[in-house]
Amino acid sequence: MPFSNFAFGRFEEATHPSTFKCFLAEFISTLIFVFAGEGSVLAFAKLTSNGDLTPAGLAAVAICHGLALFVAVSIAANISGGHVNPAVTFGLFVGGNITFVKGVVYWIAQLLGATIACLLLLLVTNGATTSPHALASGEPVYGAIILEIVITFGLVYTVYATAVDPRSKGNVGILAPLAIGLIVAANILFAGAFDGGSMNPARSFGPALVSLDFTNHWVYWVGPLLGGAIAGIVYEGLILCPPTHEPLPGVEC
Repeated sequence: MPFSNFAFGRFEEATHPSTFKCFLAEFISTLIFVFAGEGSVLAFAKLTSNGDLTPAGLAAVAICHGLALFVAVSIAANISGGHVNPAVTFGLFVGGNITFVKGVVYWIAQLLGATIACLLLLLVTNGATTSPHALASGEPVYGAIILEIVITFGLVYTVYATAVDPRSKGNVGILAPLAIGLIVAANILFAGAFDGGSMNPARSFGPALVSLDFTNHWVYWVGPLLGGAIAGIVYEGLILCPPTHEPLPGVEC
């Protein structure tokens, strides 16, 4: 089971040169993703004079996030694994695919990358205020938490199925980043109307910190982390399970 695979790691791991390369890859990838994603939100606000988000605007924001994440995961996949998301890192930790020590390094890189991206947006847009994720009018907090759990589960499950599962290793170069970008775009198209569709605590943290607006910010940590953890438990515990019977042709367990 996943819980038996927990590994704390050694403190020396945090200062190892390979870990620094992973830190840099996660930092740059998260910066690129958040810069483009949050930038698309600011661009829509500018083009509509801060008007309400329309269906067309939501579609544009979702596509931008999907494309940016496709690129961000692709450029980091061979270095750090291309997590670009604390929830993904946590889900992989639960599944025993990364140590706690290295996971903390990834989290720092991701949160720092998201923050720097939003500071750069503040600079290049002449002070345009970043837009932290927020609950839509009438959306209950519990509903947003459940929504974030479900959509993040879908994201991290996709990561496991396309990038972590050893049976899919040959497809990591193209299929995994594309699938991950597509599931994020699809989730934003739906969840964006209710709570913004975060799935990524770093994506929510950067704009919240720069704008100093942490209203309901905890929702975008609790929901994604729970969703990522559940995906790790399900995939490692039920899909990548130890063999208990003779596998069917073409099916290994």
